[in-house]
Amino acid sequence: MVFTQVVSIKDKAPGTKVYNYADSFWCTYVVSVVAASVAEILTYPLDLTKTRLQIQGEVATSSKPTQYRGMLKTAIGIVNEEGALRLWQGVTPALYRHVVYSGIRIVSYETMRDKLLLKNEDGSFPIWKSAISGVMSGVIAQYVASPADLIKVQIQMEGKRRLMGEPTRVSSTAHAFKKIVSESGVRGLWKGSIPNVQRAALVNLGDLTTYDTAKQVIMHKTGLPDSHLLHCLSSICAGLVAATLGTPADVVKTRVMNQPTDKNGIGLIYKGSLDCLIKTIENEGFFALYKGFLPVWIRMAPWSLTFWMSFEQIRHMLGATGF
Repeated sequence: MVFTQVVSIKDKAPGTKVYNYADSFWCTYVVSVVAASVAEILTYPLDLTKTRLQIQGEVATSSKPTQYRGMLKTAIGIVNEEGALRLWQGVTPALYRHVVYSGIRIVSYETMRDKLLLKNEDGSFPIWKSAISGVMSGVIAQYVASPADLIKVQIQMEGKRRLMGEPTRVSSTAHAFKKIVSESGVRGLWKGSIPNVQRAALVNLGDLTTYDTAKQVIMHKTGLPDSHLLHCLSSICAGLVAATLGTPADVVKTRVMNQPTDKNGIGLIYKGSLDCLIKTIENEGFFALYKGFLPVWIRMAPWSLTFWMSFEQIRHMLGATGF
């Protein structure tokens, strides 16, 4: 299907866009959340597998680290040892996160692109402006959504803790929220927020910037219309770049968030994201920062594809302009 822009016959300049309710802030926000929720549910098992892989072999936590099993064996192990439905363990806070994160990152990027940094007269958006917009929108969105990410990571690890004979930390999203606040205060909800924000900045630099830039370049070089094929090609590029840039920060974020804390909410293993980065490299080597890269990449590609195609399709159905 070819996507067309909404044009009013009253416009003096041919091709001038007319923005209706579908292009409004809140409509864009809701569409972003819906598209992200669809993508999250479909690809969530890969996110869970990725998180387990990033924790396995964590030398700093034990003198006898668990064996690194790999993506496929980890996924099969979860199904055999915990049940198939456990592949979606933690999906509830993940969806809560997207209610905040995905909506903010998209509307922030569009606001910076269309109202602050502005496109060139020919409609192009310079990559340096796109990079600034992608990084800033990721930072803002992830900082606000960090508590949901923290809860998601802790719930994802509960199945593994039970199998290892360790006591249960949290039993549900509400329980995790209350436990964190009671032990560390409201500030405890932002444990690991620094590496989380760093990861989001890199991921959005890869995702938003790459998607927007790839879409412009492909349209300009090939003459393709704003269509499913264009969205597919652009999202594939975005997924690969986002996974490559974001995986190291994602490993650090996962480990910082998963570590136990004292009564003041201070981490017992890592002092912060930099300390985690240094200990991981010292104990496990540089490539430990890319543990879980394959499921991150495999997940990021279909996630990005599902999100962008759903996002563009819903906007088109509502009469909005393309991203």
